[in-house]
Amino acid sequence: MQKRLLINLLVFVAMGLGLFTGWLHLPWLDASADFVSSIFLRLLQLISLPIIFFAITATLSGMQSFAEVKQMGKRVLGYTVLTTILAASVALSLFLIIDPVSQASKLEVTAETSVQQASYLSLLTQMIPDNFVEAFAKGNVIGIVFMAIALGIGMLFLPSSQRQTLHQFFASIFALLLKLTGALITCMPVAIWAFVALLVKEFQHNYENLHHLWYYLLCVVGANLIQGIVVLPALLKWKGIPPLKAFRAMSPALSMAFFSKSSNATLPLTMQNIETRAKVSKKISSFSLPLCTVINMNGCAAFILISTLFVASSYGHSFGAFDYLCWILIATLAAIGNAGVPMGCFFLTSALLIGMDVPLYMMGLILPFYTILDMIETALNVWSDSCVVMVVDKELATEPLPVESSQSLA
Repeated sequence: MQKRLLINLLVFVAMGLGLFTGWLHLPWLDASADFVSSIFLRLLQLISLPIIFFAITATLSGMQSFAEVKQMGKRVLGYTVLTTILAASVALSLFLIIDPVSQASKLEVTAETSVQQASYLSLLTQMIPDNFVEAFAKGNVIGIVFMAIALGIGMLFLPSSQRQTLHQFFASIFALLLKLTGALITCMPVAIWAFVALLVKEFQHNYENLHHLWYYLLCVVGANLIQGIVVLPALLKWKGIPPLKAFRAMSPALSMAFFSKSSNATLPLTMQNIETRAKVSKKISSFSLPLCTVINMNGCAAFILISTLFVASSYGHSFGAFDYLCWILIATLAAIGNAGVPMGCFFLTSALLIGMDVPLYMMGLILPFYTILDMIETALNVWSDSCVVMVVDKELATEPLPVESSQSLA
């Protein structure tokens, strides 16, 4: 407890120093912050991809049957789809209430952005890597998850002695990675200082354009806040889980997600928090969290829906009630398939606008603010992942294992 209090105190001190040093805007301090943040993110990313792979394979190989995998997987997928649809619905409601398009005539469009367009078929093809090592080298998260699930399920059908040997191997590597993660997390206050300093610098640089997009930004940020503060806590409350207690347990991971802008890089800390602080079963967290990190993107759904409707409407496109319902579905599916796309939400939104023959000039104005939006969305994604896993853990704790789970697959 004393160690946790000390780390929390150091984090607040680091945030204060970050605000001060960012405001000073001294070149050597900016360079130091950039160096520290780059090193810390590289180390997190170095660990995060192997953790995703070994967490899933170790968990699946330790299960008793394929029926147990289905029991857990269908709940993770079901709550992922539910929370993402709710996020898109909240975003649409806020878009219609605030009506940011009415302010679009005040925009001074001077920027343009280019997009490398990629079809969903090509993204689907990239889900299945043709080289085991290349998937890790290119950071193909979906491909890594595919390989881990395939190997894990395959091991369930091996003779018991072979399955146990492989399970011990993957579980030992996973335990080693968690130890390395614990050592890295002790450096978190220094990383927080660097992230905050760079955030202040970025905000100062783009502040003069803020008033142009105020209503649009209010929609995106508001949709994320409502989802995180109202919708997800309501889901926890419905399942008998105290929302405030859950938030306190996950607060270190949420802080790291906000400042690092990477749910993958935050995964090691998320797993540590949900197991040690939220007391979620290690078996459930080791399987569900890596999977949620790939497919559960509440923040992305809100950004895609609001940004697409805002930009398209600003250029004269009109939408009816049926169109809005379709866009809830499109934003949900796009968010779930977001993980394999560079700059995820931004480029997916741009690709949708290209398909509608909408110019991308306005996306160029949004781009400078995407850093701030990405921080909020990433924190929401990690919070949503945590809520889904807690709910699944709560349900499975009171549900008996499938009948097949007692039968050997050897």
